[in-house]
Amino acid sequence: YVADCAEHLDFGRNALRVAVDGGNGTGGPPAVALLERLGVDVIPLYIPMDGTFPNHHPDPTVPENLAALVRAVDKHKADVGIAYDGDADRIGVIDDQGRVLWGDRLMILLARAVLREHPGAAILGEVKCSHTLFADVEKHGGRALMCPVGHSIIKQRMKEERALLAGEMSGHIFFADRWFGFDDAIYVTGRLLEILSKSDKPLSALLADVPETCVTPEIRVDCPDDRKFDVVAKAVAHFGAERPVVAIDGARVDFGDGWGLIRASNTQPALVLRAEAETEDGLARIRATLEGFIREAASA
Repeated sequence: YVADCAEHLDFGRNALRVAVDGGNGTGGPPAVALLERLGVDVIPLYIPMDGTFPNHHPDPTVPENLAALVRAVDKHKADVGIAYDGDADRIGVIDDQGRVLWGDRLMILLARAVLREHPGAAILGEVKCSHTLFADVEKHGGRALMCPVGHSIIKQRMKEERALLAGEMSGHIFFADRWFGFDDAIYVTGRLLEILSKSDKPLSALLADVPETCVTPEIRVDCPDDRKFDVVAKAVAHFGAERPVVAIDGARVDFGDGWGLIRASNTQPALVLRAEAETEDGLARIRATLEGFIREAASA
């Protein structure tokens, strides 16, 4: 596996120092082996596999789980920090300034590299991703496509659209360019480092031209399984009467200066909310609008 990954990467001349937090999951040992094979100076954290997860739970979407990695990047002046979930199909990234690079912003960087080699390629992002991802793909000549959340859905859509790259906010990133089209966080690490090995800028500067937006975390609102889809259907009808709505997975409502999403959780009796806006005031307004609708729909 390590040898095959290395064969499908094309590193430049830059020497790299990378902090790797394996979270005591399965990804740490092969990731370190791959990076050392590629000549990377590795700062290892919690690499030995241990299913009791004695240091922190291996979930890179939770900021507290990235605290040790942020400290390691700062202490060792690393170019980047990488974290994995337990089975290494999700990636977390910390830039050289200690900031989290969430899945949709990471996708922007990876998509630009793919589009340089494959102009016009299809790039998939799920409904929770920032509008900046879809806008940036279009700006760089790609075909930006929005799809529902869920790895099985994404893999099927990738085949249908012949997409070369897809990703989720959660850190599932799928490469069909030079790879097999599944969510492999170790290979994604290699592709990110490939970019850095050829860049004259640090990671923190590579997305400086992407507009900063205000976003909510993922908000979960309890809702029984037998009602959550009805609430979503009502949201599509209610907001769709006045505003553009993408209804492929919930209701993603365009408010002009931002968007808000109400969707049914795939795994829990809950609704999932997320919003993005150009300003904090706009974000507060959109969030209040979504939450107000849910209160009314739940009591109806």
